[in-house]
Amino acid sequence: MVARIAEARLDRVFRALADATRRDIMRRTLLGAVSISGLAADYDMSFAAVQKHVAVLAKASLVRKASVGRERLISAVPNEIARARACLDELEALWRHRLAGLDAVLSEKK
Repeated sequence: MVARIAEARLDRVFRALADATRRDIMRRTLLGAVSISGLAADYDMSFAAVQKHVAVLAKASLVRKASVGRERLISAVPNEIARARACLDELEALWRHRLAGLDAVLSEKK
C-alpha cells in the first residue's frame, strides 16, 4: 500500500512537470515567493489559466500557496523535487549497471 501511495504521488509530480509553463513557474518560485498576478503578467494567458497551472503544481505538492494580505503568494517546495530527482537517479543507476553488464559481455566476445 505504501508503494502505491508513493507511486501516485510521484506520478502527480511528473505529470505536473510535463508542462513547460508549470516548469517555468517552478523555476520562478524556486527563486522566491511570487504572487499569482505576478506570474500571470509574464504569460500570454488568462489569470484563470495561470491559477489552474498553480493548482496542478499545488496538488502535486510542488508549490505552496499562502495568503499575505490580499495576495496569494506561491512558493516552491524543493523536497518534492528532490524526491523526483531521487527516483530518476535510481533509474539512471539501474540503466548504467545494465549497460556496464552489456559492455562486459560484448568485451568478452571480442
